Amino acid sequence: MSAGPIIKHDGGGRKRVRTLPVRICDNTPPFLPAACCHVARTRSRIDRTPFQTEILDLSHDGRGVARREGEGGKVTFISGALPGEVVMAEQTARSRHFDEARTVQVLQASPQRVTPKCPHFGTCAGCVLQHLDEDQQIVAKQRVLMDNLERIGHVKPGTVLPPLVGESWGYRRKGRFSVRRVEKKGKTLVGFREQDPRFVADLSQCLTVIPEIGTKVEALSLFIESLDGKRDIPQIEFIAGDQAVVLTVRHLQPLSDADRAAWAAFGQQHGFVIYLQSGGVDTVQPLDGQGVPLSFRLAPWDVELAFRPLDFIQVNAKLNEKMIAHALDLLEPGEDERVLDLFCGLGNFTLPLARRVREVVGVEGDAGLVARARENADRNGLANAQFFSADLTQDQRSTAWMRQGFDKLLLDPPRSGAIEVLQQLPLKQFKRIVYVSCHPGSLARDAGYLVNEQGFTLVSAGAMDMFPHTAHVESIAVFEKR
Repeated sequence: MSAGPIIKHDGGGRKRVRTLPVRICDNTPPFLPAACCHVARTRSRIDRTPFQTEILDLSHDGRGVARREGEGGKVTFISGALPGEVVMAEQTARSRHFDEARTVQVLQASPQRVTPKCPHFGTCAGCVLQHLDEDQQIVAKQRVLMDNLERIGHVKPGTVLPPLVGESWGYRRKGRFSVRRVEKKGKTLVGFREQDPRFVADLSQCLTVIPEIGTKVEALSLFIESLDGKRDIPQIEFIAGDQAVVLTVRHLQPLSDADRAAWAAFGQQHGFVIYLQSGGVDTVQPLDGQGVPLSFRLAPWDVELAFRPLDFIQVNAKLNEKMIAHALDLLEPGEDERVLDLFCGLGNFTLPLARRVREVVGVEGDAGLVARARENADRNGLANAQFFSADLTQDQRSTAWMRQGFDKLLLDPPRSGAIEVLQQLPLKQFKRIVYVSCHPGSLARDAGYLVNEQGFTLVSAGAMDMFPHTAHVESIAVFEKR
């Protein structure tokens, strides 16, 4: 069964046509996998001759792992393949230590293989695991976490926590669509990047984005195509609060009066509040000059968090609520305790914590988020929550908050982890640390530091499926003083 021609356009409208035949021998409908690369690759000496191989494992980015016979057992990462399968694959890239390939034909399918729900799967890079049974996706992520802890951090948790899961479709309330006018195709594309990040995926819908937005992708594409300034819009960010859905339109040139009126009408028709962004974050302005208040409520703690259109919020609202409850239960905060919350953002963990402890201190590097966190504390009547702005990658040992005494620590750092601030903190004061992570590699490195150099015990750890159908691994770990 042939997948037919795949047509891609570069920025200048040049067209590349290539047929990608993909067959599934068990009559599973075809899909179009493509390799996702994160390292420099050598495109010369690529042998396009299909080869047969057995898939041994699943990589951290959702590709099958094989050791190719005749190549000295060289590791090959194969997109669209699952552990236990036998596939025909075609090489797409070479490097000294490993090769990359794409699945051409599945000769022996895994019982865990399912038919992808989204018609764009395999082309769009928004998801890479839709062909794997949903229950097995979180199992794979849990395995990635444990492998990272052992291989990078040389640690092993005393207990593996049951994975935290929620709804797997229509969950994403924040994100960014790329926009590109393709001259040869005569249309404007709106969507996430393709597996080849040079190209924008031609989406008609997105099933992982909340329906208020995901069902409107094609309408958004057709609308932008009608604008005078369709070539001057590189991206659109979306975010949803409990009251409204906001689209922030990045534009490289001032909008014409006709385009401004058109955006206002489009927003009214589809239930969007439109903001415009001509430059940096400080240029974001509501189209109508008034805007709308944005917030979300955390009902179990009677807390409401207000935010702005480009602020960071957790993308999966329902799992976020489960994650907060999970983190607080693991931290075991006492009524008379002082807790330090690092990388606190808007107060996502800080304010629920304030309902359970004597005092909580939140520290965040983004001064704007800190200002809104303070406003959120005032709005919710939480005088026992303090917030400070500080670059946690720099030396903070002379700051007042660093010298204050604390009982427990909660931290939720970015992908780079928290090693710089952990090396500054007087860690002996913390009876318990709960570490929420969006990258298992940096968590593993930091866990190694806490356990092997600072005398903590890794009590427990587990994965949380914040981004179903993607290879993103959100996780949580608990440390105690020995």
